Amino acid sequence: MCPICYHGYVSDQLRKKNILNLIKYHAENNEVGFRNEAYAIASLFEQSGDLQLAEYIAALLAGTNIFLPQTGAYESEFFRKVDLTHGALPLPTTIKNDVLGVINLVNRRAGMHKFLFEGDPGTGKTETVKQIARILDRELYAVDFDSVIDSRLGQTSKNISSIFQEIQALPHPEKAVILFDEIDAVALDRINSSDLREMGRVTSSVLKGLDGLTENAVLIATTNLYARFDKALTRRFDAVINFNRYTREDLIEVAESILNEVLLKFDFNGRNMRLFKKILSGMPIIPYPGELKNLIKTSVGFSDPSVEYDYLKRLYEAIHNAGVDLRKLQEEGFSVRDIEILTGVSKSRVSRELKV
Repeated sequence: MCPICYHGYVSDQLRKKNILNLIKYHAENNEVGFRNEAYAIASLFEQSGDLQLAEYIAALLAGTNIFLPQTGAYESEFFRKVDLTHGALPLPTTIKNDVLGVINLVNRRAGMHKFLFEGDPGTGKTETVKQIARILDRELYAVDFDSVIDSRLGQTSKNISSIFQEIQALPHPEKAVILFDEIDAVALDRINSSDLREMGRVTSSVLKGLDGLTENAVLIATTNLYARFDKALTRRFDAVINFNRYTREDLIEVAESILNEVLLKFDFNGRNMRLFKKILSGMPIIPYPGELKNLIKTSVGFSDPSVEYDYLKRLYEAIHNAGVDLRKLQEEGFSVRDIEILTGVSKSRVSRELKV
């Protein structure tokens, strides 16, 4: 392209609006808007053939990544960085295989990069996303939907558009995983919404954002209200994984794994997995891993350090919401030795009292 034609192209494309927007966003301290406008200008230079200038602008912007600020002075309005130091919840084989499938798809760059994890609270959806980010060696950023939802008409939709603009502007999207935790906050079925027009605008913004999402960015959404989920949005995800697929045996195995992990931090407690599993087996409904973890951690954490199996007694009492009773324990099938452990009463005394 000749110099005159080139400058004419740029002047036509780089209109006053671009310059005014840059100044406006800078004056408003709107880092996201400023960066998006700058990337748009870089794109115009690239289209015109000035790759060196386009790359220079992109390099300058890459030095001020909105997700990884160099100075710590700027933080994204809608995203927060998630701590990945804590361990993941154990998963049954059926769910684990699907999660491995997600990781393989991302590593193979197969063009599938948008996933929806659905299931009841406590099934391990969010913790699994953290584990995926750890395995992929990526940073995890979660959308703060409290800051997205706005009472002003149309503002929520604009905020969602800004979220996707931020993701699109990432200099290195291959180094991040984006989490839309409890996306149902903005994605419930429009038919059930009290304000169909506003919900329609919000959902349309999400649909548009997902449709245009760069393949280098991995986005995982979670929901525990899948039955009310907007079906048009469901179709935008490359795969939906159901986290409700736990059998009783799976939950007992998960609980055993959690207990082993917790006991490493409380070495004064003894290990009696047989009795532990027997206590859990007596529950009509074994809770999902999230609740199980809290139940086990509390029982162990509040146990008496001088009593080796006090945590098992506390676990039993928490499950039954009542104290231990010799006769009731016997009726539930616990042996004299089990009762001794759970009550602190000697076996000989237990035998005598149960014979009365």
